[in-house]
Amino acid sequence: MIIDFHTHIFPDKVAAKALPQLSSVIHLTPSMDGTINGLQESMEKADIDVSVVLPTVTDPRQFDSILRFAVYVNETCAQGSGPRLISMAGIHPECEDYKEKLQLIHKEGFKGIKIHPNYQGLYFDDIRYMRLIYTASELGLSVLTHTGEDPFTPDEVFCSPDMILHVLDEVAPPKLILAHMGSNENYQEAEEKLCGRNVYLDTAYSLMHMPEEQIVRMIHLHGADKVLFGTDSPWTSQKECVEKLNSLTGLSQKEKQQILYENAAFLLGI
Repeated sequence: MIIDFHTHIFPDKVAAKALPQLSSVIHLTPSMDGTINGLQESMEKADIDVSVVLPTVTDPRQFDSILRFAVYVNETCAQGSGPRLISMAGIHPECEDYKEKLQLIHKEGFKGIKIHPNYQGLYFDDIRYMRLIYTASELGLSVLTHTGEDPFTPDEVFCSPDMILHVLDEVAPPKLILAHMGSNENYQEAEEKLCGRNVYLDTAYSLMHMPEEQIVRMIHLHGADKVLFGTDSPWTSQKECVEKLNSLTGLSQKEKQQILYENAAFLLGI
């Protein structure tokens, strides 16, 4: 079994507009059309059984509509014999009633939340994120955050390794997931400061852009039991990412199994 812990989709009508707009900003050609059907077709080509969908709330006013779509995904795509989609919930740190919203997310059965400091315009160690992460952790929710550089904010990093260390010292969330191996495009600092800490690292995008010896080294330093396979689909090809992970000769079959499935299954409760 293979679980992709980092994918993105949109409602069909939104995808037709959103994907070209995002593509022009981040200068990447999507590997599929950003819809439910497009992701499931991609999963079939890559032999991926489950994809975790990560919505981003860029404005507090988007919370309700994005949550409705996430609920729809889970009600229609989380079960069955074909490719399964499991959506996390999105939330913005400036939601004044964040505690009530997190309780609703928990009540609806979500396993975690996605935050994106670059798109939300706040540094990761801002007190508003710390409060959000603390409350989410109390409810047993995983917290997945973008890390490092992002084409949307090319001149500023909103989630650096030092900010992450600050949050770990202040909040100590038990299920914090750092996308892009801890610091997108700044892997050396992530390796030096984050490997071995109580966090999960996901391989989204980074798997196809890091030197092979460094990603193997980071996995060994951090522990394969704390690494999650992710692709960042539609911004990288799921099939190519699966092939890349399986081609890493420095990893044992057990380590690959942990990364491709076991760790994600634990966090998702499946």
